[in-house]
Amino acid sequence: MTGNDFVKFFLGTPLHILLGNTMVITVTGCKTGRKYSTPVGFYHEGDTLWVISGRDRTWWRNVRNGANVSLLLKGRTVNAFAHAELDEKDVKTHLLEYIHQMPMLARSLGIRIKNKIPNAEDIAHVAKERLFIKVKPT
Repeated sequence: MTGNDFVKFFLGTPLHILLGNTMVITVTGCKTGRKYSTPVGFYHEGDTLWVISGRDRTWWRNVRNGANVSLLLKGRTVNAFAHAELDEKDVKTHLLEYIHQMPMLARSLGIRIKNKIPNAEDIAHVAKERLFIKVKPT
């Protein structure tokens, strides 16, 4: 059993609450038609969920232009629509919100914070390596 398998299993139990803002997103491969499920972290902005991913990952390419997905969220399966936000300016904006909501994650992204303000150079650097996926439950 891999770490991802463990997280997927755990999210389907009543103990999912211990994993906080983690869910499993299932996408359909554009070329293969196969289903791919991966655990991801997210933050809320109103009724929208924002997922951060590395540009070097491959799963998000299946929602690049928008696609229906399913989520295992808080122990329930939820249908949603997702699309990738690739523009670096938009990614910077979302990074600032992400760090505002979860400041303890800044360090893991390589973003220094001084006087509660994220370092602008670090934000710009991370925006080149990361992207956000906008997920709207339907």
